[in-house]
Amino acid sequence: MTFRALRVDKTDQGHQARFVDLDDADLMAGDVTVRVTHSTVNYKDGLVMAGRPGIVQRFPMIAGVDFSGIVETSSDPRFHPGDEVLVNGFGLSQTHYGGYAGRARVPGDWLIKLPQGLTRAEAMAIGTAGYTAALCVLAINEQGARPGNGPALVTGAAGGVGSVAIALLAAAGWRVVASTGRQEEAEYLRGLGAAEIVDRAELSAPGRPLAKERWAAAVDSVGSHTLANVLAALMRGGVAAACGLAQGMDLPATVAPFILRGVRLIGVDSVLCPMDRRLAAWGLLARDLDRRKLAEMTVTLPFDRVMEAGADILSGKVRGRIVVEIS
Repeated sequence: MTFRALRVDKTDQGHQARFVDLDDADLMAGDVTVRVTHSTVNYKDGLVMAGRPGIVQRFPMIAGVDFSGIVETSSDPRFHPGDEVLVNGFGLSQTHYGGYAGRARVPGDWLIKLPQGLTRAEAMAIGTAGYTAALCVLAINEQGARPGNGPALVTGAAGGVGSVAIALLAAAGWRVVASTGRQEEAEYLRGLGAAEIVDRAELSAPGRPLAKERWAAAVDSVGSHTLANVLAALMRGGVAAACGLAQGMDLPATVAPFILRGVRLIGVDSVLCPMDRRLAAWGLLARDLDRRKLAEMTVTLPFDRVMEAGADILSGKVRGRIVVEIS
């Protein structure tokens, strides 16, 4: 059986992504073979398809850090033909063939059975971005931050992580402040639950080591000066969950917020996150994420437009989430 895949090859001119036809013999090792029905487009997917160096670690590589689908064959006793499953991260599209293909073979240890109440398309509307947002919200909760302490800030608010974070925080009772450089998305963000919109320019330039206390918690997917300014404006005992580097991977901050206000910075890794944390995040999403809001933040595209979507997400043109229909 042949299937279509988006493969990244290394050439003399650099990395090239193109559609190819493959069969099961081309798949990598694993004990579960899945018919992939849906995937999504995250920022990392855009980097892979654009051939940015340092992301893909072996060639050739099938792109796509997420997929959902139906088990076709399995030697893992936890999974059986017909089971609906999903996977995020674990090196997909970096060291192991990813989800931009009609079929995938992966270790059973990477798979999650589709959470009750979610469809395969909804799982990919959430994708790594939404699952990462849930990990951030879990981290904030575990640090003891509560809506009564003050507002919660979400940076990169119109993106995938930001959109889901706003919806989850608002559902939990937080007054959400959304930071974005796209003021035309203000109504969209308010529809997700944001009570206030601030221009990202307030946070993206070099700032003071310690600023006026503004928020009790924050979800940051931007990094660099933005995260430094978020930390400087956290309330006493506040917590920030950091999960991205859209502005940069540097952190030009000082220790002042940490030693004078006792703030906490929690790093969130979604790629190699332990399974118990993954299950907790997906449980939170299945329970608390408003399906109407999820639908409002989601666009569905056919497989042949995935490279176009990858270019758009890198240039900041994508709002919310993208579902890719693979088969």
